[in-house]
Amino acid sequence: MLYEKAVESAEFIRSKIKEIPKIAVILGSGLGGLVDFIEEKVVIPYAEIPNFPQSSVAGHAGNFVVGKIEGKLVAAMQGRFHFYEGFSARELCYPLYVMKILGIENLIVTNAAGGVNKDFKPGDLMIIDNYINFIRVNPLIGDNDDRFGPRFPDMSKPYSPVLREKAVKVAEKLGIDYKQGVYALFNGPCYESAAEIRAFAILGADAVGMSTVPETIAGNYLGMNVFGVSCITNMATGIATVQHSHTEVVRVANEASGKLCAWMKEFIINI
Repeated sequence: MLYEKAVESAEFIRSKIKEIPKIAVILGSGLGGLVDFIEEKVVIPYAEIPNFPQSSVAGHAGNFVVGKIEGKLVAAMQGRFHFYEGFSARELCYPLYVMKILGIENLIVTNAAGGVNKDFKPGDLMIIDNYINFIRVNPLIGDNDDRFGPRFPDMSKPYSPVLREKAVKVAEKLGIDYKQGVYALFNGPCYESAAEIRAFAILGADAVGMSTVPETIAGNYLGMNVFGVSCITNMATGIATVQHSHTEVVRVANEASGKLCAWMKEFIINI
């Protein structure tokens, strides 16, 4: 049933575009500005795509965009889906199954995250080199369809070393400062407690957020090369000196968006 639904969604998207991209980007809260770099774009609202989930989160536009960045064909998800909205793990990863059928080979996931590493500061950009799934929910639980991927996929290198190396070279070329670290998944929608953040830090997390890990798991399962980057929009509970707000998260993400978009634009051109 999942396969047939994904085929229906993919066929609808194909009917709206002339060429099929090999690269896709999932844009997190406040990070949708990359779409402004896309030329000859076709904008498809999620609401028009058969079987597609609908997001209700501020800062997520809810569009599937296909176009070119300096001649490189790319698809962009302007907004993603989360556990805290009530989606199952498989539902929030549904767009990736559609991407697989479309022929996407390289997946870039971006997010707004809280800084756990005390050397970080709001506005920093962090290449994700690994993840910790603290909620222990996996999008691959349930019946497996071999047309998508294997029953027991390997996760020893969830973020492509090749893509990470390219991203580093581009950042250095552009003079963009970056961090590298481990992203921890927290289910939300409340922000983490100070005790939880202390535990996450002890266990090796550098940043914490409410997305990205399910998409990373599904992307690897589907045979995609995955690259992840976090925009540190706030310091986590117990480190920050002020209370959290989603408005502030989006504000900082918007401020850092120009730097991140310039980086990702050049990165995409070099994939």
